[in-house]
Amino acid sequence: MQPSIRPAVAAARRVATSLTPLRTAAIRPLALAPVVTPLSNNAFAPRPFSSSAAVLSSAGGLPLPINLPKWLAENSHLLQPPVNNYCVTNEHMTVMIVGGPNARTDYHINGTPEWFYQYKGRMLLKVIDEDHDSPTKPFRDIYINEGEMFLLPPNVPHNPVRFANTVGIVLEQPRPEGSVDRLRWYCQGCGGQVHEKSFHCTNLGTQIKEAVNAFKEDEQARTCKKCGTLCDVVPKQTS
Repeated sequence: MQPSIRPAVAAARRVATSLTPLRTAAIRPLALAPVVTPLSNNAFAPRPFSSSAAVLSSAGGLPLPINLPKWLAENSHLLQPPVNNYCVTNEHMTVMIVGGPNARTDYHINGTPEWFYQYKGRMLLKVIDEDHDSPTKPFRDIYINEGEMFLLPPNVPHNPVRFANTVGIVLEQPRPEGSVDRLRWYCQGCGGQVHEKSFHCTNLGTQIKEAVNAFKEDEQARTCKKCGTLCDVVPKQTS
């Protein structure tokens, strides 16, 4: 080997050696986000993907897509009141399948947007919209029909009303550290605020259910301080 090219050959060998760990790392399979499944006490715990949710491809790596009609045929019993939701995953994004009818009268308020898609039937999203000009201001009804999607901005009080034999998908972002979610109830008599529950959201599937059930059992919290009306805990179903 000529002396003039020896330094270049040595440098090339050093670069090739340094790239070996990168090539090895590049072929490692990606870790799977866990799926959460309800325990006997309605709490949620992570579990690996299975045939009822998503399955590994034959080559490993990322899971295969979920067949939603098949999932519903096998797992619709998991959509239970009062919220009727099942959290498919809450690792990098909270993805929920939601059925109906539900049993909620609370208005949820969170600092991140929510994406709604109606797979089957239509739903009613009750919101507080101070800028909407209507006789019922600030209360407003937004119907999301089958096949439609809707992006709700952050910090908008909203009450999702689910009807029987309907299915929707809801996507939510992870909460920033220190953020607070709120559930607020309004009086069906005078429209005033009746009660509010605040919490840092770590498990949307369980925390909303706990707050809704606690409010249902607390008659004092349900009583409007302005007009004395006892706040409803089950929505008046309309379609």
